[in-house]
Amino acid sequence: MTATASTATRAPAAFAGGAIIGTLGGLIGLGGAEFRLPLLIGLFRFAALEAVILNKAMSLIVVASALPFRAGAVPWHQVLDHWPVIVNLLAGSMVGAWLGAGWAIRLRSDRLYKVIAVMLLVIAGVLWLGHDSSATAPPLDGIALYGAGIMAGLVIGIFASLLGVAGGEMLIPTLVLLFGADIKLAGSLSLAVSLPTMVVGFARYSRDQSFAVLKANKRFVLVMASGSLLGAYAGAQALGMVPNAALLPALAAILVISAVKVWRHA
Repeated sequence: MTATASTATRAPAAFAGGAIIGTLGGLIGLGGAEFRLPLLIGLFRFAALEAVILNKAMSLIVVASALPFRAGAVPWHQVLDHWPVIVNLLAGSMVGAWLGAGWAIRLRSDRLYKVIAVMLLVIAGVLWLGHDSSATAPPLDGIALYGAGIMAGLVIGIFASLLGVAGGEMLIPTLVLLFGADIKLAGSLSLAVSLPTMVVGFARYSRDQSFAVLKANKRFVLVMASGSLLGAYAGAQALGMVPNAALLPALAAILVISAVKVWRHA
């Protein structure tokens, strides 16, 4: 079966999968890419690096669309007023994104599966412990805060690039706990940091031959990204209907199960 025919037959499943994943992400204020990656590997049988590149492309579409969607809740001027925080995190995250993409390209497929599995476990822990954080006064200031922001951005950029995600699952707790942002503002700031970070990682991946997977699966990417956008919007509208005390442990458990399955691909 050719790539085009295969994509045509998988389109309904891609849209439905994207919608379900987007809804899960929207319920907690994320794009859902951390749940999409195991689906690309497990259900659609893409190799690890191909799945990461496809996930990155779809994440770019979702994040670029989410920024204007949130403008009603968090005005642009409010986001721009916090440009020093954005620049601080970007100083580390763009470097991390380039490094992470370079490592992913060089890793053998079996090792990349294991790296992805471990990172999914880390994200599960972050969801469990950090996503419900409440804003407090920044614990650091001056040079110490700037240095901590760069280091946090570096780690987040590496994670985001290796998994093909926007990194909101780590950026939002960082913005709340390190910079004292409220949760609604943190969501928009995380998108402002994620978009240029993802572009850097995407540019690095474009230099590898595996990037051809995008050309072979253009329709698949657009269909699944459309489902993700619809789901993210629906999840955002339902925000608060499912208590986080029940939702976050369930989503963390899904990531743990996904991590085990991805590890077994190695």
